[in-house]
Amino acid sequence: MTPAVSELAAEDPVDLATLDEPAVFRGVAADWPLIRASDPLAYLAQFDSGAPISIVTAPPSAGGRLTYRPDLSALDFERRTGSLAGLFDQLTAVVKQPDAPGIAAQAVMVPDVLPGFEAENSLAMAPPGVAPRIWIGNRVRVATHQDMSGNIAVVAAGRRRFRLFPPDQVANLYIGPFEFTPAGTPVSLFDPDEPDFDRFPLAAAAMEQSRVVELAPGDALFIPHMWWHHVRSLDAIGILVNYWWDEAPPRQPGLAPIDAMIHAILAFSDLPGNQRDAWRAMFDHFVFGPPPEHIPADKRGIRGELNEASKERVRRQLGQMMAR
Repeated sequence: MTPAVSELAAEDPVDLATLDEPAVFRGVAADWPLIRASDPLAYLAQFDSGAPISIVTAPPSAGGRLTYRPDLSALDFERRTGSLAGLFDQLTAVVKQPDAPGIAAQAVMVPDVLPGFEAENSLAMAPPGVAPRIWIGNRVRVATHQDMSGNIAVVAAGRRRFRLFPPDQVANLYIGPFEFTPAGTPVSLFDPDEPDFDRFPLAAAAMEQSRVVELAPGDALFIPHMWWHHVRSLDAIGILVNYWWDEAPPRQPGLAPIDAMIHAILAFSDLPGNQRDAWRAMFDHFVFGPPPEHIPADKRGIRGELNEASKERVRRQLGQMMAR
């Protein structure tokens, strides 16, 4: 039996920074005009600024899955620039079609495309100043991926099923290429809806650790930093509004952890085994280990709190490294 997702009361004060597992808040957005609207698309249309948006379309044969072709040579969907009105026409035209193509607009910035929407549909639990994004489509499936940020996802129309995997299951999820991705972040090649354990045997362990939850309109899901999640829209019209925020901004621009990891992959992949083992010990100690108590706090440099002089020395050192 897979672990359950915690359900918290919407009226209880919650510090999201203290949550290290997913949590559901039932009905937290039930009073949104969008959710109460008899025709959600018509409600959104009144805010349409006419700004261009990106629309993805997958053939019926893809079963709504937005991912790679089997040989990883290309994606199994097409992306084009369109309008919100055009998207609504597409969705309406196939709403009763049993083998409809997958259609979706993903992570559209609400202030740009739907100005005024947020004033009528706000979420008190979202961190202040975080601009919402909106996802609109039909029965599409987003491959298992992770976000390098906190995430609150509010279902506003249709139902959505989330399957969530802890970050430590990365080795069991068969992650695809970093430099060629469906939407900017690496995704799992394993499909939890149609599991192939012959091809992906380690995924069985990931499935045992996964959490599954289905959300109805008005429900919200908090997804902690870097939890893997697979998302399936279950109805002919689905709308989700989400909020992403950076809980721990990098010390310096260009020093985001993912950037450091990509540099590390390039730097260490071709080293012989004994050198990789030595560097693994260095990373465990210097990167993931505790602060160096044997060095005074004001002398720890990059292993402590950087003062302005230390920052300048680091900038010079990094600049010299990049120039080589």
